[in-house]
Amino acid sequence: MAVVRGITACGAYLPYRRLDLREVAAVCGGGGRKGFRSVASFDEDTTTMAVEAARAALGSVEHVDLGSLWYTTVAPPYFDRTNANTIHAALRLARTTPAYDVLGSVRSGFGSLRAALASPGSALAIGSDLRVGLPGGPDEAYFGDGAGAVAFGDSSDAPVLAEIVAWYAVADEFVDRWRSPGDFRSKVWEERLGDVLYTDAGMAALEGALKQAGLDTAGVDRVVVTGTHGRAVKSVIARAGIAVDAVADELATQIGITGAAHPYLLLAAALQKASPDEIIALVGLADGAEVIIVRTTAALAEHRPARPVAQQLAGGAPLPYGRYLSWRGLLSLEPPRRPEPARVSASAASRSVDWKFGLVGSRSAGGTVSMPPAIGDPERQSMADAIGTIKTFTVDRLSYTPSPPLVFAVVDFDEGGRLPVELTDVDASQVGVGDRVEMVFRRLSSADGIQNYFWKARPLRERNI
Repeated sequence: MAVVRGITACGAYLPYRRLDLREVAAVCGGGGRKGFRSVASFDEDTTTMAVEAARAALGSVEHVDLGSLWYTTVAPPYFDRTNANTIHAALRLARTTPAYDVLGSVRSGFGSLRAALASPGSALAIGSDLRVGLPGGPDEAYFGDGAGAVAFGDSSDAPVLAEIVAWYAVADEFVDRWRSPGDFRSKVWEERLGDVLYTDAGMAALEGALKQAGLDTAGVDRVVVTGTHGRAVKSVIARAGIAVDAVADELATQIGITGAAHPYLLLAAALQKASPDEIIALVGLADGAEVIIVRTTAALAEHRPARPVAQQLAGGAPLPYGRYLSWRGLLSLEPPRRPEPARVSASAASRSVDWKFGLVGSRSAGGTVSMPPAIGDPERQSMADAIGTIKTFTVDRLSYTPSPPLVFAVVDFDEGGRLPVELTDVDASQVGVGDRVEMVFRRLSSADGIQNYFWKARPLRERNI
């Protein structure tokens, strides 16, 4: 049987908090709309969200020998140094597995997908985005935060869930949306220009992909159209003559458009809803257009995704608009009158990569789990996927945190081991002894431009692994 290369896994991550956009008008006197946007927490950035999306993807398929990692974002925590290396460390990939950043533009997300598809062996592409607009403006209401991951591999190594039937790209040079280095929000040209040019590019790419695949729109079971220009997205759907029941929900009113992450997120959602032998077309509008057409395989029937997109959409908790503004640095609040965290030691962090980034403890000959790992223990024990129980906790209103109060707990893990750890994605009034928690990769602090990453615990609400 011929070896086929295609999608072997996919996953997505949506932050826990949601902003009800109807709250905006009361503060700004205008703006907002019906619906919600997903909001990355104060301790999240595009790197931490990428780690969680990758865990959702790799949790369902074995990728012991991942060949390469490709990471895309328009809002990287770092320039000059490789952000993908942090993801690499959190996933505990082999030192010989290369990790690359593909940064700066929404279109780069498709570049990462192409690179992963063309790479030898199994490869993981991740798109992550954190979108910020001016208070009361259209970008604030239209966008959201999130991440997605897609793994490619050969059928000889892992079951292929979807084969690539066609891939067609159109590159156009015109100014629609741009952001100068150092700006936190993008600017947009007059909307009608983008509508005309994006619609033409989208149609050219879609027609080219369909011809390449030997199909017409009637032969496509599910069409996913996305882009940062909402009007053009609707125009492409209308001009292509796509049946209403074949158009996938873009999730604009539930979480907003997550920029560079959205093609990944929507592709994962479409595959998780699909049946074997379906044709899915993904159309992305960004500095031109790109279309990927895939055909699902029989392996999809046996696939059990970790944290399905539908499950994450149904979860989430409200976030007050003022708290959202403070998290994004758009509203300065009086901080606790305590010293801010110092810059993390690069040398100390480099000596404990497995513990700090991979949450690797140790197990003694007698079975006792130590965190951090004990030097003399013969066995290393990964705790990133461990489930634990809160034995005691405290609500600290004096310690420094960008989002007070700080909630700290002592957690006993089912597999052994005890860890004092900060809680996240939690309301202080709802924490209790006996609560079940899981571990998530977050940012502890930031000082002098250096991000101090580690793991926190969050309530175990739903899990499907």
